[in-house]
Amino acid sequence: MKTMLDWLPALAFVAAYVVYDIYVATMVLIGALFLAVAVHRLHTGEWHKTNLVAACVALVLGGLTLWIRDPLFIKLKPTVVYAVFSVILIGSHFIGDKPLMARIPPTMIALPDWLWARVNAAWAVFFLVCAIVNVPIALHFSESTWVMIKTFGFPAASFAFLLGHLPFVAPYLPKEEPSA
Repeated sequence: MKTMLDWLPALAFVAAYVVYDIYVATMVLIGALFLAVAVHRLHTGEWHKTNLVAACVALVLGGLTLWIRDPLFIKLKPTVVYAVFSVILIGSHFIGDKPLMARIPPTMIALPDWLWARVNAAWAVFFLVCAIVNVPIALHFSESTWVMIKTFGFPAASFAFLLGHLPFVAPYLPKEEPSA
């Protein structure tokens, strides 16, 4: 269910863009992000911090897009969100007892501290690169190209980056017990 909630706003955004325009898509994105946050909160009792950050940034930049009627603001939303994630990940090396990524419940994966620090730093750099790469795409590519890259390109790059971690984290993944 969490994966569906994570994808719902992006898919709703692209569907509204294809059927209507960037302004309707922006309204749909804002609503879908806050809906995803609310559903997660009702289901788990916790705030989905990633979606909450994205929803707040979408509300501000999307609101400017709708008010001024300039799609540049919503096009820069990924840059702001990725930059915020990068800063938070970098800051977590200096605030708290361990990097943010190391705070993942140990039932999911247990890595040595040195590897968590590297994984955390790698994701911080990755998000910073995504923030930077979005700017020329938003400024110099067509609106429809930007929508497709934002919706499918950045998530595909994130998945590929995640897969690139496998050789380093595989030795620490939980082993399945052989069935008798």
